[in-house]
Amino acid sequence: MVVLKLRFLLVPFFTSVMGEAQYVMQDAALMNYIDRRFLSLEKRLEKCNQDILDYVEEFRDFSKTIMSRLAVLNNHKTEVKTEVENLLTRVERAQRDIDYFGSVTDSNTCIEVDEDLVKQQLFEEAEEKRKLKLMLNASCDYMLAGIKSLKIVKKTGEMHGSWMKDPGKKHTKIYLLSGSVNNVILEFANILAFMESNHTQKARRVTLPLPWKGTGHIIYQGFLFYHRYGSLNEIIKYNIQKRNVSDQMLLPGAGRIPAYQLSPATKIDLAIDEQGLWAIHAEPDTGGNIVITKINHMTMTVEHTWDTSCSSKDAEAAFMACNTLYVVYNFPSGGTSRIQCVYDVLGTVNTYEIPVLHFPKRQGSHSTIHYNPKEKQLFAWGDGSQIIYKFQTMQKV
Repeated sequence: MVVLKLRFLLVPFFTSVMGEAQYVMQDAALMNYIDRRFLSLEKRLEKCNQDILDYVEEFRDFSKTIMSRLAVLNNHKTEVKTEVENLLTRVERAQRDIDYFGSVTDSNTCIEVDEDLVKQQLFEEAEEKRKLKLMLNASCDYMLAGIKSLKIVKKTGEMHGSWMKDPGKKHTKIYLLSGSVNNVILEFANILAFMESNHTQKARRVTLPLPWKGTGHIIYQGFLFYHRYGSLNEIIKYNIQKRNVSDQMLLPGAGRIPAYQLSPATKIDLAIDEQGLWAIHAEPDTGGNIVITKINHMTMTVEHTWDTSCSSKDAEAAFMACNTLYVVYNFPSGGTSRIQCVYDVLGTVNTYEIPVLHFPKRQGSHSTIHYNPKEKQLFAWGDGSQIIYKFQTMQKV
């Protein structure tokens, strides 16, 4: 009887305990499920954040690529524009040559000479010369008769380089461009500051965004004109005061061989005379002879080109003075530099009667020789020294 009563008492107790245990297990399962859901959501959020970061990084890379390609396209646009302008100039020259040779051929096949055609040809030739003289200012009528003295201004020690004044400005600043590949210009207040022993401390440094090649650069009216390193024939116009690239152009036919055999680093030599900016270079198509091109320094376009009879073999430098090219020759081992070929673009000088002009009192070679039309002097760089040459002139015949 007692056992029966005890059974009736234990049955509700165990039932209650089992129910509570069941509830506890259900709660634990629910919490476990909720934890798993939160973990899943956290992983998804982390993946979403990572995807967003990857997308942002990918978009940045894409933007950089697009900007780089746009810059390249802009450069190509400038190059194509310059090439088209230069091509048009050459086409016009070729058309004139074709018309001329065609008329000559026709006249040779005829029994009677067409006097009107001859007169027209003579008129066109005279008109062409008149335009050239007008463009090049025919009042410039002197030529070099001799190199009479030299002054070694400084010895920096660098074998290759260029130094100059700006003939288009009234200031007395001196510019030093050391080396055949560099991107730093040293600007001095005057020649006295340049001559001091600690000259680099007296200079203002101008860093170019694009380095130069060779030593054929020139400064004119506040702009540096130079052959860009890494390009075949690109000429850069750089504003020294504003420190930015103002313009650029491609010089047709240039850059394939050195302008001078004894200065192989210089493929394009830029020069200034009374008429403005010129480019001196050599072309394989002319048998290695030197070609000179008149450039409009304002628009950076070709105005006219002349194929000269001056060879680039054994040449070390050249310069323009009063519409005339003077080519300086030397020996491969070094010696006395001499002007042995002269070419007047207007044809007013009989170059075969000009004697050889020797540079005085020194043995060696020149890296550059530039003419300053304002001071009527030659600024040269020879064997690590910066030199000024003075010269004698005579009237063109």
